[in-house]
Amino acid sequence: MLSAISNAATRQLPNTASNWSHTVSSPHVLRTSLTLGADLLRWLRLMFRSRPQLAAENIFLRKQLACYIERRVRPRRTDNASRIALVLLSPFIDWRELLTIVRPDTLVRWHRDLFRLFWRVKSRQRGRPRIPIAVQRLIAEMASHNQTWGEERIAAELRVKLGLTVSPRTVRRYMPSRPRSNGGRSTQSWATFLRNHAGAVLACDFFIVITATFQRLYVFVLLDVGSRRIVHWNLTDHPTSEWTIQQFRNGLPLDGSYRFLVHDRDGIFAPAVDAALRSMALQVLKTPVRAPQANAHCERFIGTARRECLDWMIPLNERHLRLILAQWMSHYNGERPHSALGPGLPYDPTHQTAPTGHRIPATHRVVANARLGGLHHHYLLEPIAA
Repeated sequence: MLSAISNAATRQLPNTASNWSHTVSSPHVLRTSLTLGADLLRWLRLMFRSRPQLAAENIFLRKQLACYIERRVRPRRTDNASRIALVLLSPFIDWRELLTIVRPDTLVRWHRDLFRLFWRVKSRQRGRPRIPIAVQRLIAEMASHNQTWGEERIAAELRVKLGLTVSPRTVRRYMPSRPRSNGGRSTQSWATFLRNHAGAVLACDFFIVITATFQRLYVFVLLDVGSRRIVHWNLTDHPTSEWTIQQFRNGLPLDGSYRFLVHDRDGIFAPAVDAALRSMALQVLKTPVRAPQANAHCERFIGTARRECLDWMIPLNERHLRLILAQWMSHYNGERPHSALGPGLPYDPTHQTAPTGHRIPATHRVVANARLGGLHHHYLLEPIAA
């Protein structure tokens, strides 16, 4: 009779199978574990009871369950702990005769889902060990104090100045998410030329800065393509060809072995400027029309100067702008790591702190020196006084 009652109840109860992946991501994992632990303790206690007592208790519970089934009482939906317990207990009993709340194929499906969950957890990739807490906090501090720095810049700062070898992907994990912009690519032929002759190529350009009184100032920069170093810079409110020629005379290194100079087709670079450059043993390379990527290194520097300095400060006049750019150029040449250099510093590409892995040496501490009123910081290791 009990078998007939069970079959009738099975036809009336819904299928309660669900995805076992919900168990892993569920916020009730702790409650499920506690319930399974209580069931395990209850099962261990029943092992010490006599067989007649267990048989009597089994019949007693079946009678009560039959009353609920005859009255068509709908049971509660099974939770994850109940499903796991039923699957684990099924090898020890003849569960086909005892199962009443769901169909037999549902229990088999639960067993398969639990097996998949078991192998998913067992084959889960462990990954690399986490970096020390002190380095995590240092990365978060550097990201919060320097709003314009990305993961590559912070990783280069840690490696070049502090000797901490942390990949940019690891740095990004401990940084707040920021929108990233996609830059354009240079043409292959021009990029190949610059790469092969970088040590002998100079690039120059002008960019405009507006002061607080809406005065327009022109900033001239002369950049070494090989080392990314700013060789010379100056500013004026009215650039002329004579003024530009004088900047080349003042800025060209006497001991440099430069052969080429790249500039665009702006009207400031008059024929007299090119003639003066040829007299200085420099071959002028003019970029194509409307092709700023041909002078990509200067364009990148100008963009960096705006994003990391000028967009964050308002120059009051020419003198104030000169003070701002003096600090920024010094920071750019001697303190700002460049990924294209390995990473390294433009002023001294060979100067790097010896890598120490992920840990700060116990005999040193990290010192941060503010630049431009705290817009940027210069990090270095300092020995701890005994």
